[in-house]
Amino acid sequence: MTMHNPLAFLLLSLVPASLAAQSAPPAVFGYTNFAAQGKIEAEFLSIPDAQLAGQHLKTLTAEPHLASTPEDRKTADYVAEKFRQAGLDTEIVPYRVLLNQPKVVRAEAFDAAGNILMSGPTREHVPGDPYQDDPRVVMPFNGSSGSGDVTGDVVYANYGRLEDFDLLAAQHIDLHGKIVICRYGANFRGVKVYIAQQRGAAGVLIYSDPQDDGYFKGDAYPNGPWRPDTGVQRGSVQFLFQYPGDPETPGVASTLDLPDSARISPEGNQPHIISIPISYYDAAPILKALKGEGVPSGWQGALPFRYHLGQVGSPVDGQGAVKAHLVSQQDYQRRIIWDVIGEIPGSVYPDDWVIVGNHRDAWVYGAVDPNSGTAAMLESVHGIGALLRQGWRPKRTIIFASWDAEEEGLIGSTEWVEQHAKALERAVAYFNTDVAVSGPDFSAAAVPSLKQFIREITRSVPSPAAATASSSTVPGTTVYDQWKSMRPNADEHRSSNAPHAAEEVHVGDLGSGSDFTPFLQHIGVPSTDIGSEGPYGVYHSVFDNFAWYVQNADPHFLYLQEMARVLGLEALRMADADVLPYDYVAYAHSISTYIEAAKRRAGDDGLNSLDFAAAQAAAARFATAAQKAHDRQIAATGDLAKLNLALRQTETALISEAGLPNRPWYRHTIYAPGQFTGYAAVVIPGVNEAIDANDQSRAAQQLTVLTQALDRAALTLDSVH
Repeated sequence: MTMHNPLAFLLLSLVPASLAAQSAPPAVFGYTNFAAQGKIEAEFLSIPDAQLAGQHLKTLTAEPHLASTPEDRKTADYVAEKFRQAGLDTEIVPYRVLLNQPKVVRAEAFDAAGNILMSGPTREHVPGDPYQDDPRVVMPFNGSSGSGDVTGDVVYANYGRLEDFDLLAAQHIDLHGKIVICRYGANFRGVKVYIAQQRGAAGVLIYSDPQDDGYFKGDAYPNGPWRPDTGVQRGSVQFLFQYPGDPETPGVASTLDLPDSARISPEGNQPHIISIPISYYDAAPILKALKGEGVPSGWQGALPFRYHLGQVGSPVDGQGAVKAHLVSQQDYQRRIIWDVIGEIPGSVYPDDWVIVGNHRDAWVYGAVDPNSGTAAMLESVHGIGALLRQGWRPKRTIIFASWDAEEEGLIGSTEWVEQHAKALERAVAYFNTDVAVSGPDFSAAAVPSLKQFIREITRSVPSPAAATASSSTVPGTTVYDQWKSMRPNADEHRSSNAPHAAEEVHVGDLGSGSDFTPFLQHIGVPSTDIGSEGPYGVYHSVFDNFAWYVQNADPHFLYLQEMARVLGLEALRMADADVLPYDYVAYAHSISTYIEAAKRRAGDDGLNSLDFAAAQAAAARFATAAQKAHDRQIAATGDLAKLNLALRQTETALISEAGLPNRPWYRHTIYAPGQFTGYAAVVIPGVNEAIDANDQSRAAQQLTVLTQALDRAALTLDSVH
């Protein structure tokens, strides 16, 4: 292995030191004797190469590669070639799915006298960026936007949350026929459009306020990592909280031979109104011209003037409303996308799959999102390929997956999951990364049964913080040490309504917004999601490119190497475990905590007659069964195949075949993306969303569903005693 960088050489030298303690093999949960596995893992950790990861990233981000374009196909071919070189049985799997691409996107705004305030979206541009002028850069647009030509008065709606729209209603501001302008943040962009459409709006402008990811945070690109004034966040506004994937085929894989008769109208999954993303350069003149009431507390952004809600209705003091004219012509077609699937057959349990995934498509170049993840995954594959050449074979089948069209609605992963739903009932884990590296701060989310697994993995991987003098983190020996030393910060993986006990290191809950969604929330495959975070203001813009990445995120690609090691080690340890290392004791504790919190919320909301006793008793039975199963896992005696099958089936037991009320594609009784958050997880969602709606009858019915799921899970664990 050629090491071109002295920092990378120093980091590699940490591997033997970090593993020296394993000369006396540690007790590792899931292994009866970790000595042999420790040697395999040490060999793996020595292989992923920072400079090779950087080369992957540069190649993958050389061209804009929107899903279904020829450039996207080139990245599929590149990933497939690397999979095959490592010895994986590899295929490129196509699907035909409904996607829009923009033909015309235009936004104009006028003051009361008819004077033009702005005309955009303005082309993204900063001094000196080497990638911004490629003619293949797609204009700013929203995936799943409606088409049309509308004009209306402008109303400011803060973040476009449910509570923001409710406050406008309380101010007697009627949104019918209006153009809503709201800022990115706080919830999924599709939720903003969904609520605006429900309230009668004709269109939505979504902008990035400098308070959230621009100069208010620090220096803007090219002088720093934050969003410059013309930077635009593209993104899908598909109603992912209803179901992800091809909007015409919920629950069915959009294979090339799927007949048109099997498709449905996508109306329930996509808005019919126009939505257009714009920069704060284009938003500023609109917001500055708005009159009417001053904004309430928490609604003021960082642009240098007072924000107002907008004057609608009759003029006041000669001031009329600001009007916006939006034009959107979207070209909707069934287009071909390409997943890349590489497989290493298991030698003992070939039907038990360990799946590692990352998406490959990007709105433009996607250096951080998603190709830092692709580069890291390719170096994981490089490391595992070296083991294969030495004669090693995993006990369980390992599958590496490069998903397509994630940005448009988790499409590539969802179609593959729907195609392989039956086989995935035996899949023991799905390990995801997406925005793998935007800085040095490790983060993770997982089902509770895999949270301790993640912590243990990070104790085995050396941290680049020990080798990079410029690191903002406190140097540590391992990723876990660095993670533990990090300053507390907001965690996007935190659930919207789950309590958070003090922990050594926080592992969040899985909501949505990435490819773990179909695995966990539709099928019930235990899942994790990892990343390494930092100041990142160019999300979904032309500036998320290789130049920004090298300048701001990871100049020596050491964090790509770190993520390759963590991701690959997850796969290795799970694939070769004697006993599946799920911690159902922790899972049971979390569920009991969720139920207690929901009971308190119900009381606070006046639903005092709601009876939680049966659910609490079921959670207690699950906790007892989990402890007995944990003792069996530690002992690792008897029929381990039967034990492992029961452990795996316990997660499946938490699936409700009927699904959640009003959105049956989501079937997990413990975790789902919130209907009005989109990204953040709602825990015991059937119960909590019924409480939010003040619907006591539905809450009682969903408590019964939860109770039945917990009893199924307890019986499944008890079946091996």
